[in-house]
Amino acid sequence: MHRIELLGAPMDIASRQDTVALIGDRIQSHTFTQHVVVNVAKLIHMQSDPALAESVGSCDIINIDGTGVVWGARFLGHDVPERVAGIDLFYSLLEMSAEKGFPVYFLGARAAVVSKAVLRLKSRYPQLKVAGWHHGYFWEDEQSVVDDIRRSGARLLFVAITSPHKENFIHRWRDQLNVDFVMGVGGTFDVVAGKVQRAPKWMQRAGLEWLFRLLQEPRRMWRRYLVTNCAFACQLLREKCRMGFRPRPAHPVQAQESNQSGE
Repeated sequence: MHRIELLGAPMDIASRQDTVALIGDRIQSHTFTQHVVVNVAKLIHMQSDPALAESVGSCDIINIDGTGVVWGARFLGHDVPERVAGIDLFYSLLEMSAEKGFPVYFLGARAAVVSKAVLRLKSRYPQLKVAGWHHGYFWEDEQSVVDDIRRSGARLLFVAITSPHKENFIHRWRDQLNVDFVMGVGGTFDVVAGKVQRAPKWMQRAGLEWLFRLLQEPRRMWRRYLVTNCAFACQLLREKCRMGFRPRPAHPVQAQESNQSGE
């Protein structure tokens, strides 16, 4: 895993398997890890939201989630092996937690949604230790929720709240949570509970999950995809042109001959 910068945003190049292994090692050693995924919308919003940019930049692991970001990074010459989708990483980490006995805490969504999600996850992973859960509408008393998480004994915390609220909440309270790992998972609980459907596998492989989501929620999502995707595409083209005009470094042999001729 190594970190790059894309359009001013930091992100890590890694596979999901490598990410899970690294997180497992850090949890075993009680090394606090703040995780986040970056997609096109978040990358664009970071440019106009300093608080979000700081919250993301402070994370220990920044995975590339959006297919658009994967394509954009490759377009600019970065070797990105795959997209690390937040929901797939979520399931992988729950499987690991069930095997290793790591207690987990779920925070976010409406009470009915998160409670149903927890029941389904317990059924899917019978050995999973659920330290606790809480809905995502607690902004008038954040301290009490943080206290509950701290006392729960959880090793992993999953926060299913929309951006930028989840990133800023984690960044604000990270030193008081008393967990080894915390990850923002957006609308994952809605998918787990069956409230929202995930795109079919073929659409996931083709990078069309955004289209499936747009068809499900056209009024809410059309502006997000139109504005952020267009802005992202324009910035990529501008950066590609800028890279094309950079002077190429001299070949070592050429540089040596040039230096010798100048002596």
